[in-house]
Amino acid sequence: MTTGTLQDNLASGNFDSIEDACLTELERDPSRVSDFVAAAQGLIDIGEEERANLLLELVDDQLREQGLWEERLELLRLAGNILYSPEQLHDAIVDSLGQRYSDSDLTKALIRMVGLERAPEDIPKTWEKVGRFRDLIVYDVGAIVTMEGKGAGRVVEVNLELQCFKVDFEIHQGLSVGFRGAAKLLRALPPGDILRRKIEDPESLRELRDNDPSRLLELTLTSSDRAMTAGEIREALRGVVDEKQWSSWWNAARKHPQVVTKVGGRQSYSWAASDSHAQAAVWEAFEKGDPKTKLDLLRKNGERDPDLRQRMIESLGAIGARARRGDPALALEIWSGLARTGEAPEDETWSPSALLTASTDPRALVAGIGDRSLREQAYEILRSERDDWSDLGHDLFLQEEDARGLDALALLLRREDEDSFLGLIDELLRQPAKAPAAFTWLAERAARDEELMGRNPLRLVQQILAVLPDGKFSSYKQRLLKLAESGGTIPRLIPLLSVEQAAQVEDLVNRSGALQDFRRTPLINALHLRFPDLRQTTEDLLYARPESIQAHEKEFQELLKKEIPANRKAIEEARALGDLRENFEYKSARQRHEYLAARAATLERDLNRARPLDPAKIDTSEVRIGTRLELASGDQKRALTILGPWESSPEKGILSYESELGQSLLGKKPGDSVELDGTTWSIEGIGTFL
Repeated sequence: MTTGTLQDNLASGNFDSIEDACLTELERDPSRVSDFVAAAQGLIDIGEEERANLLLELVDDQLREQGLWEERLELLRLAGNILYSPEQLHDAIVDSLGQRYSDSDLTKALIRMVGLERAPEDIPKTWEKVGRFRDLIVYDVGAIVTMEGKGAGRVVEVNLELQCFKVDFEIHQGLSVGFRGAAKLLRALPPGDILRRKIEDPESLRELRDNDPSRLLELTLTSSDRAMTAGEIREALRGVVDEKQWSSWWNAARKHPQVVTKVGGRQSYSWAASDSHAQAAVWEAFEKGDPKTKLDLLRKNGERDPDLRQRMIESLGAIGARARRGDPALALEIWSGLARTGEAPEDETWSPSALLTASTDPRALVAGIGDRSLREQAYEILRSERDDWSDLGHDLFLQEEDARGLDALALLLRREDEDSFLGLIDELLRQPAKAPAAFTWLAERAARDEELMGRNPLRLVQQILAVLPDGKFSSYKQRLLKLAESGGTIPRLIPLLSVEQAAQVEDLVNRSGALQDFRRTPLINALHLRFPDLRQTTEDLLYARPESIQAHEKEFQELLKKEIPANRKAIEEARALGDLRENFEYKSARQRHEYLAARAATLERDLNRARPLDPAKIDTSEVRIGTRLELASGDQKRALTILGPWESSPEKGILSYESELGQSLLGKKPGDSVELDGTTWSIEGIGTFL
């Protein structure tokens, strides 16, 4: 009886029709408990309690006679208070629960453990206990379960005294899981689930692997309530499809027309109900996707159906044609994507060659191309088609962020003009922050390119260490740090240094706060092995203005007396918060501790070798530490001061005597010429620092 018919009969008082319909349905399918309860409730609402009670009693009897205990529990939950007193209802619930799980040896003991025999008058509490019972009974001995990171397993023991389950997993035998955590950690696997079948019948799955790969994939995908990535599928079939078999099996299995590939974000796979459902799902995803997603869908699903393929091609062609003016990078990607499928558009006006040749801003166009291989094709086209390639190549090299893209550009630029390319390398050595990705590429490639390695070894080491704390290099820091390890660029540069340069590098390595001891110590050892005299040489003195020494001494005392003690207290307080693995405050305090300790050690070392500069004692007959140079070039005038690394400020004309330029000026006399930024300057006078 439908809801509408029931309401009509109730409104007209046609109770005989209601009873006849319910009795007929009860004979046919007594499991439709909610329908019978709805009819009974309707009768109660109009004062026909006796008829309602009779109907529910008949339903209750029928469910018991047929052993439909799950359905009886549902009846008791929905209408038990109509049929029974609280004590009777409690007994009926416990009896039905016992009958429902009568095939388990655990049932009676578990009923006692959850307290179902107590407080029979408290029905809401009784149902809570039923829920607790159900949460645990699914993990009875023999149950097949799964746990994240452990795979599938079988419950081999239930310990009521310790209140825990013991589970034998694929990769962990005898793992204990407490009753309280079971619902969160374990998931009981239903019949037919691929992970369950791996435990119960692995041989049938191996037969499918060899004889029907797509069927095995179907079982895997339909066992999940969501689309699965290739990695998740591989993990689910671990032990069925081994490493050597994976590629051939996967390539065969995923070709089935009912496999739907979801692109965009993490690529995933699902199983459609039929070929037509799969095509409909692909087209729906295609219509909703952005242009790049549409290209992926065409590439992965274009062979499903000729009509589907043609619709996707026509749609993409229209998008690309519209984009050639407003978004030429997108138009270029669409053209190339269609060309890869063998369907290059007939309209050549928006081909890659046409777009790149005619572009007024090829740098921005290339920057908008997300696909690296396509950018590399664009570089080839620009080199062969554009008269301004020399300048373009220079700018594109500084703009490119992918290492392999930089490899391709470097090859083109070197073939075109080796000297110009090396000038670009010198530019990177002077200003690494201008192009962090390109500088990182240079630092890495120098380890195996003798010409790059020998360009300016000292400068390259100095800049690698200098950029490590720079925020612009944060995404490249780990790559740069590896260059200090054995086989990296810095150890390979050591043989190219002079003794004096090696001493400078040793000082830089010792002062670098970014290098940890496990990287610093091998570098120092390598320097000492190559230059044994460094071991016996006392650490170079550090010259500085008296006020700089005072400022650093003040900072050192502040660290020792205030910041480090405060940090220790913060570590103790954070440690008291609990689990250190998930304790953000503790990790943060520990990181702060490492920084403060490194800074204090550096300051102590530098202060021990610091010596104050006295203007009255500086010989100004030549350029020395603490002198000020007056320079002239035609009508232009400028001044440079040579001081220590603490005072270095090139933008203000103050150079460190440790810098490459500072070193080149030491020893110069009035009247000597010097080259600065491509201009020749004459030293007109030398005085002491101000």
